Amino acid sequence: MSAATPRVRVSARLRLALSYAVFLVAAGAVVLIAVYVVLYYVPNYPLAPAIPGDSPNLQIGSRGDILKAVLGFSALALVALALIGIIGGWFLAGWILAPLRRINEAAQIVATGDLQHRIALTGRNDEFRQVADNFDHMLDRLRDAFEVQERFAANASHELRTPLAVTATMLDVALRNPDEQDYPVLLERLRITNDRAVALTAALLRLADANAIVATAEPVGIADIVRAAIKENADEADRRDVTITSQLGAATVIGDAGLLTQLVTNLVQNAVRHSGSGGRAFVSITSDHQLRTVALCIESTGSLFDAETAARLAEPFLRGAGRIAGGVAGNGLGLALVDRIAAVHGGSLAIVPRAAGGLEVTVTLPADGR
Repeated sequence: MSAATPRVRVSARLRLALSYAVFLVAAGAVVLIAVYVVLYYVPNYPLAPAIPGDSPNLQIGSRGDILKAVLGFSALALVALALIGIIGGWFLAGWILAPLRRINEAAQIVATGDLQHRIALTGRNDEFRQVADNFDHMLDRLRDAFEVQERFAANASHELRTPLAVTATMLDVALRNPDEQDYPVLLERLRITNDRAVALTAALLRLADANAIVATAEPVGIADIVRAAIKENADEADRRDVTITSQLGAATVIGDAGLLTQLVTNLVQNAVRHSGSGGRAFVSITSDHQLRTVALCIESTGSLFDAETAARLAEPFLRGAGRIAGGVAGNGLGLALVDRIAAVHGGSLAIVPRAAGGLEVTVTLPADGR
């Protein structure tokens, strides 16, 4: 099979210019044909002045002479119209297509990896302006998507480090003191830790694909997850002398049980580890039947924050006052992952500082309306 012959590239500007010229010549030809047809029906006899004595030497040709003159003039007029159409159409098409060139230049710049470039087209609000605005909006979404993927990779690696580190620690202790180990207990702890790592890996993989989250969404009892998280972190709360109270109304949300468990666990752990010695944490669940939402709110004591700093606590790797738990710096990813999970479920995260110190963290999720 022979290779296909490459097609000659013809610019849109040239095609528009030629189109203008063709239409202009066609319109002129229609007018001239109409004139020719009218003259064709002029009576075929020599024409003379209305008052012969006024112009004795004036000779006016017959219909045939007039038609020949019209044809000659028409040919010259059509050539002139064609030139005017091509030249004028070229400049007119260039003026109209100028925004399209800017869009094309922006696309080439973005293709090199510069997602910060924007067209920012000004002027009349026509189709080109709308395309440029939509292109800029697409770039905003694309940039956000890349940033989310980068944060996701960081979150995944750090979140998976914990169960792997726990497993490595238990194995190291067993190797150093093999005769002093209760192996059935050790194996059970290793199994539990491994199960959590597997579940977390599966949840993070589902988080990477928002479409999969929508496809597997199901009713989840959020209150049950909160109770389990409080119970799971009760020992750590006792060690840190943190009191956890709750008021959990019955509520069902739509989402992924694994990811929601990770969300609640991160919030409870964050409250326990940052409330301070003798601190308090209050967990509540409320439903808004009118808006069809469920709000999970955790109020905890702790360090003083201003509104700006509190709002930035959901940023990955952010550390500072209130992000140090028991002298050990956190990785700054707990609330970042909570924010991402809430967004995937069509919800939101709000972080507000308390006047007496600490935070009020609220996650709003869509309720099960069925």
